[in-house]
Amino acid sequence: QLQLVESGGGLVQPGGSLRLSCAASGFTLDSYNIGWFRQAPGNGREAVSCYSRGDRRTFYTESLKGRFTMSRDNAKNTVYLQMNSVKPEDTAVYYCAVTEDSNSCHLRVFTSWGQGTQVTVSS
Repeated sequence: QLQLVESGGGLVQPGGSLRLSCAASGFTLDSYNIGWFRQAPGNGREAVSCYSRGDRRTFYTESLKGRFTMSRDNAKNTVYLQMNSVKPEDTAVYYCAVTEDSNSCHLRVFTSWGQGTQVTVSS
């Protein structure tokens, strides 16, 4: 059974750092496109980053470039999201998701999602 479990969220001060993890089980991550998304209260779910197998590269939402970095440990079948210089507007529930579609990072093609992990940026 395919499962994604996020962890690493919590309360962090503005300007601080946090690393989120997404552990996969029941499948191998390198066979899928992998995405990080987030949803703030009252907002829709938005893309943060996505690794595309078809393009063999990682895409980032433009406004997050330079602050957020996505990485993967194949041996642990885990994907990470390193968040640096966080801001209050980064407060949201963060989700990882996968899709077998190797050519798209659009939210609508992601079929399997984790339960999310809450990130709160506040002093």
